[in-house]
Amino acid sequence: MKQILMFTMENCPYCRRANQYMEELMKETPKYKDIPVRIVDETYDPDTAELYDYYYVPAYYVEEEKAHEGAASKEDIHRVFEKALEE
Repeated sequence: MKQILMFTMENCPYCRRANQYMEELMKETPKYKDIPVRIVDETYDPDTAELYDYYYVPAYYVEEEKAHEGAASKEDIHRVFEKALEE
């Protein structure tokens, strides 16, 4: 199981929606709750954000590989979770 790193911004409506989708997916698929998810708000942690190559939020990384960037559908986030479960 790999860690998910999610970059957000406080006032981003797409980030809020992505968080809602993540919560829904964790309720629907309990094994997703075991995946470590680190959420970084780039406004408050710009040093960490500078280390990654993305332009739009939300941005998802699984380990060090970008898994999704920009407005996300529930299916997009589902794919991120599944990627984190891959061995």
